[in-house]
Amino acid sequence: MKIDVKIGSIRPDGNVRAYASVNLNDCFAIRNVKIVDSTKGLFIAMPSYKAGNGEYKDICFPVTKEFREQLNQAVVDAYQQALTQSQTQGRQLMEQASQPEQQPGMQMAGL
Repeated sequence: MKIDVKIGSIRPDGNVRAYASVNLNDCFAIRNVKIVDSTKGLFIAMPSYKAGNGEYKDICFPVTKEFREQLNQAVVDAYQQALTQSQTQGRQLMEQASQPEQQPGMQMAGL
């Protein structure tokens, strides 16, 4: 199955690390998939609603254990890649900001 994942917002604080959008075989979309950090590591939480008894119920979910693992791995991998890319861009911006600004034209010293 083709799983296309797009990471929305990355949140460095709290248990929810990011939100993702997932497209399955270019024919079924799932929005607001949470990437959650727990003591056992990262996992995904499917979109859910709060039932009358206070319990949360998933709106959509993988039916088999194998597909749940495949989906979880695809989303977590995309999150790790987006996080790495974000950190790299942040470092590049900091490096650019710390370099002295070059003025166009010729500069003469000692005058």
